Amino acid sequence: MIEIFKVLSDETRLRIFLLITKGEVCVCEIENVLGLTQSNTSRHLNYLKRVGLVETNKKAQWVYYKVSGNFIKKNEKLYGYILDCIDKE
Repeated sequence: MIEIFKVLSDETRLRIFLLITKGEVCVCEIENVLGLTQSNTSRHLNYLKRVGLVETNKKAQWVYYKVSGNFIKKNEKLYGYILDCIDKE
């Protein structure tokens, strides 16, 4: 749990995670929406993936990211809280 909060305490990673809660996205979409470089985006996504917040789905040469179903199951209340905060912002 501590690792999840450490990862989400970074503003860029939190913004990426919030974007991913809206649906499956590829790195190029995250870059465009948040104005990040490909390498920076990939680095932050690796942090999110390492702690189990996101999972990947490869389609041809594209890698798509989505919120991990396992994370949602294990942290249902936390995920619900995050979604509620998004709706209020």
